[in-house]
Amino acid sequence: MVEKAAKRGRPPSARDVAVRVLMRVEKDAAYAAAALDAELSRAAQLDSRDRGLCTEIVYGVLRTRGALEAELSKFVPAGLSRTDPWVRLHLVVAAYQIRLLDRVPAHAAVDAAVSEVRGQRGPKVAGFVNAVLRKVGALAKPLSLSEAVEASTPEWLLARLRETVGPEEARALLGADAAAFAACVRLVSGKPLPDWLDASATGRVSARARLLQGGGDLRAKAGYAEGAFVIQEEGAQVVGLCLGARAGERVLDACAGRGQKSSLLAEQIAPDGELWAADLHPHKLRALGEEFERLGLLPPSTAAVDWTQGCGEVPQNYFDRVLVDAPCSGTGTLRRRPEIGKRLRPEDPRRLSELAENILRRAACCARPGGRVVFAVCSVLPEEGEELAVRVSDVLTPEAFDSEEAKAIAASGAHELRLLPLAHGTEGYYVASFLRR
Repeated sequence: MVEKAAKRGRPPSARDVAVRVLMRVEKDAAYAAAALDAELSRAAQLDSRDRGLCTEIVYGVLRTRGALEAELSKFVPAGLSRTDPWVRLHLVVAAYQIRLLDRVPAHAAVDAAVSEVRGQRGPKVAGFVNAVLRKVGALAKPLSLSEAVEASTPEWLLARLRETVGPEEARALLGADAAAFAACVRLVSGKPLPDWLDASATGRVSARARLLQGGGDLRAKAGYAEGAFVIQEEGAQVVGLCLGARAGERVLDACAGRGQKSSLLAEQIAPDGELWAADLHPHKLRALGEEFERLGLLPPSTAAVDWTQGCGEVPQNYFDRVLVDAPCSGTGTLRRRPEIGKRLRPEDPRRLSELAENILRRAACCARPGGRVVFAVCSVLPEEGEELAVRVSDVLTPEAFDSEEAKAIAASGAHELRLLPLAHGTEGYYVASFLRR
C-alpha cells in the first residue's frame, strides 16, 4: 500500500495511516498504541490535526467495530467476512466517520474511501465500496457511541464488567462516552516545571499528575529530555504511591517493566535507599536503565526474573517494601487498549489470577518478615483482586495502607482499594496492602 501511494505522488492521509494501524492490530495481533506510534513516526508529514484524527479513528474503530460491521453486513450479500481484509477495513473506517464522527462530512468520508480503493483495487471494487457506504449514510436510525461500544464488546465481558463495577463505570472503562481522554504526565521532584505545563490540570488522586487534552508526542515537548516529567497514567502513579516508600528504605519493584513506577520509588527512597527492579524481560530492564539515565537518577540493581520459577538473583528476606504490579487481564485499561477486549476469553481472568498469585507468593519472600507488600493489577475482576488477596492469607497478613495517597482514597483502615474512571479519573486498578508473615 505504501509503495503504490508513493508512486502516485500522494502522501498518506490520516485515514490511510489509521487503516495501516488497524491492519497490524488485526493481522499481527499488534498493540494499537505501539502500532500507532510506529506508523505516525513514518508519516512525519501529517500535521497535528491529522495525527489527532488518525488516533481518533484507530481507537474509535477498535471500540465500535462490531456494531459497524453489523451495519455494513446488511449491504454485503456475500458476507462482510469474505471481503478483502484491506477493503473491509476501509469500509469500517468510513462507516465510523459517517455514523459516529461529526468532524468529517459523510460525503467526504465516502469519497476518500472510494478514491483510495479505486487506486489500490480498481474501479469495480471502488464501485462496490461506494454503493455500500452510500447505503450506510442513508440509514435513518442514529447510532450512539455508547450503543456501538457496548454492542461491540464480547457479551461475557460486558456482563462481568457490569456485575463488578456497575453499568456506568463499565461504560467508562470501555470508553463508551464522548469525552476525550486526557494524556497524563508525572512531575519529577526537584525539576523545574516546563512552561507548557503551567495551565495543565492537576490529577484528582495524584498531586504529581498533570492532565493534558489534545494530541502530540509528549517526548518532543520541552523538559522531556531534561527529565522534568514522566509519561505515566494517573492510576499507575497511585499504584506506586500506595507502597508508601520512605527515604533510606530497601525497596523491590518486582514487575518493573520499563521503570515508570521504579523511578517514582527511587525518588521516594533517595538519597540513601536501595532499589531493586526485576522483570521477566531483559529488554524492558534495558529500557528502564535508559529511563533512569534520562531522569538523572542513580540506576537500581536489576535482575531478569521468572517469578514462576523462583527469585533468581533477588535477595530474600531483605526488603522493607515490595511492590508487585502483576500481569493480568487488563480489563481496567480497556478504554485505552480496546483491542485486548476482543482477545480475552472467559477463562483468561482465572488463569491469569493463578499466574499473579504465583508471582506474588514468590516475590513476597523477598520482603523481610513484617515488611510491607503491595499487590496491584490493572483489572477490575474480583478473581484477579479481592479473591486472590484471600488466597494468599497463609503468607501475607492484610494491613491498612500507610501511604497518605492511599489513605485519601481508601476507607478508613482499609487494606485494599479500587480505582475507577468515574470515581477517580483513572483507569481501573485493584490495590491491596499486606505485611509478610
